[in-house]
Amino acid sequence: MIDSRTAPYAVLLLRLALGVMYLAHGLTKLLVFTLPGTAQFFAKVGFAGWLAYPVTYFEIVGGVLLILGIYPRWVAAIAAVQLLAAATVHAGNGWAFGNPGGGWEYPVFLAVGAAALALLGNGKAALLPRPRA
Repeated sequence: MIDSRTAPYAVLLLRLALGVMYLAHGLTKLLVFTLPGTAQFFAKVGFAGWLAYPVTYFEIVGGVLLILGIYPRWVAAIAAVQLLAAATVHAGNGWAFGNPGGGWEYPVFLAVGAAALALLGNGKAALLPRPRA
């Protein structure tokens, strides 16, 4: 049984954790690896290099939207798809993310978390959409 008194707070925790993770990864791509460096990495692993730009933008903006609770269900649904695509990069490295090159467990776990958030709803303290009275 789900406790309706605490469930919105659990969703809030999930939303904040995913938002911070996305924001951190996007800022790392932008500020540490740089966009041209990220584009080179994308090309090296088989994605079009230009995808680094919208992916980085989505991770930064999407992370902020999740933290603020602005359309978190939509952001989380898109994030789940993006994370499954990211998992394909690591698929050949085995399951454990500690493997050389990183395995697929971490991006798949995050994709499942994002899918759960998309299914659960906005959670406590979400800005948009506002609950109907």
